[in-house]
Amino acid sequence: MHNFTPPESMIERIVIIDNVDPVSFYGVNNCNMHLIRNLFPKLRMAARGSVIKVIGEDSETAEFEKKIKELEAVCAKFNKLTEETILDIVKGEQPKDIKPDDNIIYGINGKPISARTPNQQKLVDAFTRNDLTFALGPAGTGKTYVAIALAVRALKNREVRKIILSRPAVEAGEKLGFLPGDMKDKIDPYLQPLYDALEDMIPAVKLKEYMETKVIQIAPLAFMRGRTLNDAVIVLDEAQNTTTHQIKMFLTRLGMNAKMIITGDITQIDLPRSVSSGLVQALRVLHDVPGIGRVEFGKKDIVRHHLVQRIVEAYEQYDEQKKQEQPEPSEESTTTIKQS
Repeated sequence: MHNFTPPESMIERIVIIDNVDPVSFYGVNNCNMHLIRNLFPKLRMAARGSVIKVIGEDSETAEFEKKIKELEAVCAKFNKLTEETILDIVKGEQPKDIKPDDNIIYGINGKPISARTPNQQKLVDAFTRNDLTFALGPAGTGKTYVAIALAVRALKNREVRKIILSRPAVEAGEKLGFLPGDMKDKIDPYLQPLYDALEDMIPAVKLKEYMETKVIQIAPLAFMRGRTLNDAVIVLDEAQNTTTHQIKMFLTRLGMNAKMIITGDITQIDLPRSVSSGLVQALRVLHDVPGIGRVEFGKKDIVRHHLVQRIVEAYEQYDEQKKQEQPEPSEESTTTIKQS
């Protein structure tokens, strides 16, 4: 069996699409690739993984490569490629189904991810203006989700080379030791909300590649000691559960061309009563430092199920009522409680 050798006037060109998930690019059952083949009838092509080999006249293959790179840029931004977009780009027209917008990024299957409340938009703006931003507020306000979307956007736009997401591994009532498995298995449940957000924003194949090559790193706060984090967006979630030493250690990891977002809810501190929250202290210490952004979310920013807002309000009323009913314990009685 003979290998196909292109005639002298024909050349083989290799086009690599390494910024996108091949599944999103080629389409279901390779439907996008079939359409591209039909639009370039003079070329012979074979696609495998992120490599497309194409054989034909030099000018034709050069035009093919140019169009593929344009399609790759669209697919990288929107995480999908439609038939209309392919037709428009190959014909040299402005794609009709792509309109200017103010979305942060596009998630899986082209789902737009944007600021849904004025305070979420304030976080987007604060991130643009500052290298360190605090995002504070109750559960369900989208502060962590928006922070991760901003990190993914910076990575996609090649503004940074990596994303580092971290959380303190502090129990909210449960004990780590009772969880099965090794250290990674015990820690992963704490980091799961960060994985969940990423899975919404990056196709599975690409996310796996990023995790394996450490372009995206998810680690407990203790793993940050001794590192200098350059060319990265670093997100510290649940920062109210850091100690004063931990948050100082974390803040001083900030390297060149790096940005940091610190999220937390100072009403949900799970530390032992005798331990001060590092977030509370950091907000006091850094209050007047220029170059640090601060966005405060409230109940009106809650974007989960509508009941969540009512639950938060009900608990606030209950806590307020309990405070009024119970007098503050004296110093002497507090000491007695501690000793017992």
